Formats: sequence, structure tokens, C-alpha cells
Amino acid sequence: MKQIAAVVLLGVCAVLVGCGSSSSSPANINGTWTAILTDINNQPFFQFGTSLVVQGDGTLAVSNFTITSPSPCISSSGGTTETGSFSLTGNFNGNVTGSFGFKVQSSTQSSNTITLTGTATGKTITGSWSATGTGCSGSGLFTMTKQ
Repeated sequence: MKQIAAVVLLGVCAVLVGCGSSSSSPANINGTWTAILTDINNQPFFQFGTSLVVQGDGTLAVSNFTITSPSPCISSSGGTTETGSFSLTGNFNGNVTGSFGFKVQSSTQSSNTITLTGTATGKTITGSWSATGTGCSGSGLFTMTKQ
């Protein structure tokens, strides 16, 4: 009888460990990404590459930001400040799903800003963007792909 109880207890423990092993950490968004922004006429507007890490509070730590195709709003020589956020809404079989926000601000013309709002699904983030500032306006769609 004690052997049966031990086997049942071991089985229950295995089930509980299996159920408790899912992670709410959005670690799969962490890594190197490339972004392509197109305007309302589906023409390239801005392109960049960056490394993202989600912090515990949902903000993004941004590093290695590189402009690969400048826009009228943000030049590759003027410097930028990048901020972002990610909110996890599901993590199924290693696929991240959540809302994504990202802002690139010119260091030389602080009013020039490109703001991205989208949804992350696995290794792709898609959504819309808008640009505002001095001599800077536009909107369209973007796609970011994890490398």
C-alpha cells in the first residue's frame, strides 16, 4: 500500500511540476531585430537594426541601434534616443505574442520623432508608425524581423 501511495504522490508531483514550468517572461523578444518602415504608398521611409531586451517592468533596453536607411526625420549622423515597451499577452510553445511600442527621437532636432505601435507574434513585429516634427511628417506600416 505504501508503494502505491508513493507512486501516486510521485505522479502528482510530476504533473504539478509540469504545469508550473510555463514562463511568463517575454524572453523570446530579446535579441537582434531589423525594421523596415514603408509610407502610405508602400515606399521605403526608414530602416534600422537594433538589439532589444525586455526589462522586468516591460520597458525595452535598446542597444546597437543602427540606421540602415535614413529618413527626412532622422539622419544617420545626428544621433538618436530610442525608447520602447513590450507587454506580453501570451506565450505558447515558445512563441511570444504581445503589444509593442517603440520611439526614435532625433538628438539634433528633438521634436523629430518616429513612433511605432504594433503586435509581436513569434519572430515578427508588425504595425503602424507615425512621424512628427520639424520638416518631418508621415505614416505607414512597419515590419520588424528577429535575426
